[in-house]
Formats: sequence, structure tokens, C-alpha cells
Amino acid sequence: MWGSFALLLAVAGLQALAAGDAIPLTFENWRPTLYAYVLWGTCLCAGQVLVRGEQGKRVLFVLPATLFVVSMVVFPLLFGLIIAFSNWNLSSPDGRQFNGWDNVVQMWNDPFYWNALTNMVWYTLAIVVEYAIAFGLALLLNSEIRARKFFRVAFLLPLMLSPVAVSWMIGKSMLEIRFGPISRFLRELGVENVSFFGNPELARLTIMIMDAWTFIPFMMIMILAGLQAVPREVQEAAKVDGASGWRGFWEVTFPLMLPVSITAILIRIIFKLKLADIIINVTAGGPGGATDSVTSFIFREYRDRSNVGYGTMLAMVYLVLIVIAMTALLKLTDRWMRPRY
Repeated sequence: MWGSFALLLAVAGLQALAAGDAIPLTFENWRPTLYAYVLWGTCLCAGQVLVRGEQGKRVLFVLPATLFVVSMVVFPLLFGLIIAFSNWNLSSPDGRQFNGWDNVVQMWNDPFYWNALTNMVWYTLAIVVEYAIAFGLALLLNSEIRARKFFRVAFLLPLMLSPVAVSWMIGKSMLEIRFGPISRFLRELGVENVSFFGNPELARLTIMIMDAWTFIPFMMIMILAGLQAVPREVQEAAKVDGASGWRGFWEVTFPLMLPVSITAILIRIIFKLKLADIIINVTAGGPGGATDSVTSFIFREYRDRSNVGYGTMLAMVYLVLIVIAMTALLKLTDRWMRPRY
């Protein structure tokens, strides 16, 4: 085990030094390090059984999966950190060059990146409205109405479509300024210069609506499942005690649905933080970056400017911000829920 680990460190160290032009060696790729890692993982698993016996056999249920996660997550993350502190433009013949904190300084002085972060705050705050609509639809579909099963399927249809399909079907077709049916209808009503994506505020609002239309059914189905799990006896007992209508909802149904609601909101926030498909296909971040999300901005930094180093730095910083924000949010929700349950 130790011999294979020493070999792994030696091969990885040689390849790292060669990549930094510190030694006169050339490697076509990082496969030698990969082979050394596989050898070390095999020896480590075999050694657990030989050295620790039955306890080592139990470790084998977890150890291979751990090694796989390390190889597929940790190593690429470390490689991404190396790229983030490099000047690497695919259109440059010089290749990748270490530039220290230059990408951080450029990011700090980049108004378009800060604008994209501000837009993400507005996009995330829109989840409050999405949650209220989803909760109302779930209550409606949980009540005794005609064609309830049909409406459940109909309301789930937007979730079955990909964001790319939604962006082309609605953004590029129905809302098109010249030939889109909605724009033509508004012109028939006397509204001139109908441009859903020409005004910054209207364009941002339109993106929010399109994204909400796609993912509100996701929150709705989770809340509906929670509502159906609430015992009927609880609601009937509340009605007997006089808690009916709005009071029954606010004092009985809503508190019981808090765990499901928080779970739905947290998952929706994760999806929202990755918002890019609709923006890239409909507005490409325009007008003037008014609709940009961080993900769409990083995508254009890669695709349009071929700036791999700077784009990776933006992605790494965004990842850190997401981890901090989600950790703080989870702690706040846990502290808020603890006295109630």
C-alpha cells in the first residue's frame, strides 16, 4: 500500500513539475498519474482485507466509491484551481501561463460579472412568488374538483419540456417582436413597439416568467404530495374546533407543510442558481447584460472569448458563493424549524 502510494506521489509530482516547465520532461497527458492512482486504489483495497480481515471487508463496501468520487470530483476541482490562476486563452498561441491574482483583480473590476450576480439575486427572490403560486395550485388540485386528474397532468406539462424547448417555443416564437402571435395581438390592441426583450426590466421579468412557468409544476407536485400525506383527521379536528377557511390553513395546514415547503424551496434555489438555458437561447444576456445570470455570463466567457482561465476563476468564485449561501440557508432553516418540531 505504501509503495503504491509513494509511486503515485512520484508520478504526480513529476507530471506537475513537467507541466510547469520546471523539469525537461514532456508528457502527452495525465494518464500516467491515472494509472498510478488505479494501482494505488487496487493495492489499498486489497491491503484492507489482508491487514484488517473482516473489518477490511466491510470497508470495501465504501472505499471503492470513495476513491471514485475523489478521482471524478476532487482531482478535477484541483485542476480547475490551477486553471483559475492562469492566463489561458484558446485563441492565443502561448498556451496556459500562470498569472497569479490577475484573474481575481479582473473579476473584481468587471461590472458585467457583478451585474450578473445582482440579477441572480432578483431571479432567486422570484422563488417566493413561484412558491405562493405552486402552493395555491397544489391546494386546488388537492381539493374535490372535477377533472382533477386531468388538471394534474396538464399542469405538469411544462415540467416535461426542456428549458431549451421552452425558450424557442415561447421566447423565439410567441414573443418574437415582428411575427410572434402575442406581439401581433398587442399591436392589434393599439400597443406600439411591442418588444419583450428590448427593455431591460421587461426582458428580465419575461425571463423570470418563462423560467417560473417551467419549474412551478416541480414545486407544485412536491407540495401536493405533502398535502396528500396530511391526515384527514387533523383537518377535520381543526374544523370541529372552529378553524376553517383561512384560519385552518394558516394554523394547521401551513405549519404541517413547512418541512416539505422548505425542501421544495431549497431544491428550487439550486435549480435557479444554474439558470442559463433560457437566457442563452432567448437574449444571450441582453440587452446590455440586463438578463445575464452568472452561468450564462461564464458560458459566453468560454464560448465567445475563449478565455478559459478567467472563466474558470468566475466559476470557482461562484461555486464558493453558492456553498456559503446554501450552508447559511440550511443553518437558518434548521434553527427556525427546531422550536416547532
